[in-house]
Amino acid sequence: MAKSIFRIFMALGTYLYKISNGKIGGRISGLEVLLLTTTGRKTGKKRTTPLGYFKDQQGSYIIIGSNAGFDTHPAWFLNLKRQPHVTIQVKDRQVEVDAEVAEPKTRNQLWAQLIKLAPFYDNYTKKTSREIPVVILHPVHI
Repeated sequence: MAKSIFRIFMALGTYLYKISNGKIGGRISGLEVLLLTTTGRKTGKKRTTPLGYFKDQQGSYIIIGSNAGFDTHPAWFLNLKRQPHVTIQVKDRQVEVDAEVAEPKTRNQLWAQLIKLAPFYDNYTKKTSREIPVVILHPVHI
């Protein structure tokens, strides 16, 4: 039941963000929001998910695989691991990026930054036994 409600919330958030170019749904609990589009690892279909993000000092986008504290990684994370070259929408801009799962030292530094910006993420670590992944999206400059 909780996952169904979560999916409905995500679909609505994606729709509102797309039609308003991020004016609606462009911010959540201290973080800006982007739309991540991955290719489904099982279906091959394009999947779009709204995610909170912040930027690092190099201008890369940092996203978190919290999955609201569920014990499984979010589908978008598993899709990214299969195909790390993806597209994001930031407000009205489409950006091609390459995804990298942060290594432990970098992850810890980015996690500390995240908690300063959006303290509620720390609650997710109490709900799950898995390590919540931090993903760095590096813009591809063509």
